[in-house]
Amino acid sequence: MAVLVAASPCALAISTPSAVLSGVARAARGGVLIKGGRPLEDLGELTALAFDKTGTLTEGKPKLTQVVPLGDIEENELIKIAVAVENLSDHPLAKAVVRDGKERLEGTSIPDATDLEAVLGKGIKASLGKDKIYIGNLDLYEDLDEAKPPEEISNKVKELEGGGNTTMLIRRNKEYIGIIALMDTPREAAKETLKKLKEIGIKRMIMLTGDNQKVADAVAKEIGLTDAWGSLLPEEKVDAIKKLKEQESKVAMVGDGVNDAPAMANSTVGIAMGAAGSDVALETADIALMADKLETLPFAIGLSRKAKTIIKQNLWVSLGIVALLIPSTIMGWANIGIAVVIHEGSTLLVVFNALRLLAYKK
Repeated sequence: MAVLVAASPCALAISTPSAVLSGVARAARGGVLIKGGRPLEDLGELTALAFDKTGTLTEGKPKLTQVVPLGDIEENELIKIAVAVENLSDHPLAKAVVRDGKERLEGTSIPDATDLEAVLGKGIKASLGKDKIYIGNLDLYEDLDEAKPPEEISNKVKELEGGGNTTMLIRRNKEYIGIIALMDTPREAAKETLKKLKEIGIKRMIMLTGDNQKVADAVAKEIGLTDAWGSLLPEEKVDAIKKLKEQESKVAMVGDGVNDAPAMANSTVGIAMGAAGSDVALETADIALMADKLETLPFAIGLSRKAKTIIKQNLWVSLGIVALLIPSTIMGWANIGIAVVIHEGSTLLVVFNALRLLAYKK
């Protein structure tokens, strides 16, 4: 009976669950929702983090920064056309054009556009009266028809993009009539958060975005990312994550939108921005930053590493006590009373050790 008591691995059985539960509880108090033990453990082993740009590294509230009329058209007329067409779209950039455009027009009536057609990752087409209106990036016009934008206009677009703007080139029928530029400002905490992540051992921090490469490079340089991959469609983000997993053993994807969900599902750990995140992103993610604060990410990674350390300590303690008690009871050096005391004592020891996670400091 003494040997059976000594061999019963209660402390071993509870060593991991107690640490995981304490870690998950401490994370929740810090504004991080972790959906189970596996994500908690994987989080501390990450060597690379991939970030979506809009709404994750940036505020997700783009603003209209410049309106550049081309030819004889007036600025207000150009804004009116852009607002009329973008009013049909649900894209965040379209909403920004409509919001800020109406503010600039100050109550001027807006005509109704029809026949909206979206071109994934490139722009939109619509009818406005008898005119066909095209609004999008330079890629939209590459395959559209023979009426390519002149080099002078292309250079102006690239110049705006080099300054971190997202640009929209507007064409009416065959005539290029203007350029609209928008900018989404980086989160205040982004630069400091990335610096902390680098300090705690994250080797690569990559931004995956649908914006063109020049905008991606400008944002990456401003906030301190190691890489920026631009002009990516949602399915290309998945390919990028798969490529990263081949290069790095474990990769997390941090995002907030529906188009980030497939990439999250293919990453080692999917992390969603809680307050700003879409339902699909939150459902797919393993971890949600519920306070919508990017700065909680280093805390979560640090907590994960501490949890893994405590799990290892608990395993060594529980196995060590079993290894000592079994020969002691077999040889008669310890009776059943001593075996019970030490056995139950070891169980309490690993539980109290796990509870130390609740006092983990950021």
